[in-house]
Amino acid sequence: MEDYFSLHLPEDEVRAISSIGLAHLGDAVYELLARSYLCVHGKATGKGLHRAAVELVRAQAQAERAERILPMLTEEELTVFKRGRNAHVNTIPHSASRTDYLRATALECLLGYLYLHGRRERINQLFAAMMEEDGHAT
Repeated sequence: MEDYFSLHLPEDEVRAISSIGLAHLGDAVYELLARSYLCVHGKATGKGLHRAAVELVRAQAQAERAERILPMLTEEELTVFKRGRNAHVNTIPHSASRTDYLRATALECLLGYLYLHGRRERINQLFAAMMEEDGHAT
């Protein structure tokens, strides 16, 4: 049985996944991190929790957090980030600018890539850096 919580795919298998596919997975990784962060930091109260989660996962917020970690990225990670930023997206939500949406997609692509390589420690390092300016280190 495959353990989907502890994936570690070979590079050629990860490379075969489209940027949009990596971003799709990375979106879920980011969502789980954001929800976990909110619960750990006392935001676990019904409607307030939902609003706080929506605020953290919207494209503009993700784009801002992506900018915080750019200087930390390795050459490999930056290549993956740029691959996601250059993905061909067909629709952009009305609530997001094209630039913010593409940066958010790039961040999600990176998170999906790291997740598939089993690099949870690195994901946690980057997420902690993304959240530092919010008053809490994760």
